[in-house]
Amino acid sequence: MKKNNENTNAFLIHISAFAGFIFPFGNIITPLIAWQSLKDRSTFLDEHGKEAVNFNISYTLYVFLLTLTFIPFALGAIFRNSHNFWNDNSFNYDFDFDPIFGFIGLGSITGIIYIIGIALVIIASKKAREGENYKYPFTIKFIK
Repeated sequence: MKKNNENTNAFLIHISAFAGFIFPFGNIITPLIAWQSLKDRSTFLDEHGKEAVNFNISYTLYVFLLTLTFIPFALGAIFRNSHNFWNDNSFNYDFDFDPIFGFIGLGSITGIIYIIGIALVIIASKKAREGENYKYPFTIKFIK
């Protein structure tokens, strides 16, 4: 029965990352709180907690960097053809498809990254529930 309780707690540590959909940085804060409160109970919970927190910090960092790369494309799309507006004092916006493809492409990449993050959390939660160790891919080890 004790092993089943550990598996459930490890499952909850991983699945608590979905709190990020409820409040900002919830994907980092809730697994961190869960891990800090459960890490002394067993090494199994300690390992899963570290892995969950490291993944969520890494994932947030990757999404932030992707967002930073999106800003120049967004500003370029907004201001590329605005010279007509500023020079003629009339709103004559030339519609160009290039920025739209940039928006769609970057939006698609962002969507794929979010879906991958959700899938990885679900896989890790399932493995933890089964009592197996799981290592997230592309995770920076902030907490060792």
